[in-house]
Amino acid sequence: MVELKDCNPKILGNLKEVRDAMVDAAKKSKATIVEVSFHEFNPFGISGMVVIAESHLSIHTWPEYGYAAVDIFTCGETIKPEDAAAYLIKRFQSKNPSIVEMKRGIISTSNTKIPHKAERGETATYDRTKELQMVS
Repeated sequence: MVELKDCNPKILGNLKEVRDAMVDAAKKSKATIVEVSFHEFNPFGISGMVVIAESHLSIHTWPEYGYAAVDIFTCGETIKPEDAAAYLIKRFQSKNPSIVEMKRGIISTSNTKIPHKAERGETATYDRTKELQMVS
């Protein structure tokens, strides 16, 4: 999650700039873009999402406050969300950014690698029996 404060309000209020920045950020992170959808609100503000094969990047802007909230939600080992975040901080000219990384989903407590995707036709399974025994 990226909090972008003290940004350039002209950039945050420009639909093309915001959309291009988010698409470019996805590309910089090495994501596979699937779909792009953005909406401009009246009188101001933009919300949008770049759907990627590895999940999504989303943004909501409040140009009147120079603020944008960005989520960079990814899975797998090839994506570099930190590259996307650094790019957006620079592109929106944020003078006061903050980044919080949150692990979500099925998280291994025993440093076991969990596959993020199953082969077509099979269901991804993960046996947490050993981990749950550690908690009991």
